[in-house]
Amino acid sequence: MRPVQYFTDEYLEQCKRMKPADILRFLDEFRRLHAPGRRSGSRLISLKVPEELLEAFKAKARLHDVRYQTQIKHLMTEWVAGHPTDSRAEKHGASRRRREAAGKMQGRVSSPQGGSPCPYGKS
Repeated sequence: MRPVQYFTDEYLEQCKRMKPADILRFLDEFRRLHAPGRRSGSRLISLKVPEELLEAFKAKARLHDVRYQTQIKHLMTEWVAGHPTDSRAEKHGASRRRREAAGKMQGRVSSPQGGSPCPYGKS
C-alpha cells in the first residue's frame, strides 16, 4: 500500500495559480523523469569540503528544513540548467581569478567578495 501524500495549503494555492502551460510542462517533466525502464543514474561521489563550510551549510539547510545533500543537488541542477546563478558565476569567475592572482602575489587568497582572506584556503 502506498502512503498518503499530504500537501500544504501554500502548495495547493500555488497549484491553483498555475497556468495550463505550466501544468503541461510539469506533467511532461514528470513523465520523462518517471519513464518506465529509466534508471536513476545516481552515483555516489566523494567530495572534500572544509569542515567549517560543511557545518555552516548543514546548519543553514536545517534552518530551511531541507536535507543538505538535497540542497547540494538542487544547486548543481540550477547551475547546470543555466538559471540566474549560472550567469552570476560566470560574471564573477574572471574577477575572482584576478583577485586570487593578486592575493597569491601577496601570499594570500582573496574571498569571492573581495577584500578579506578566504577562511577556507585556496578555491
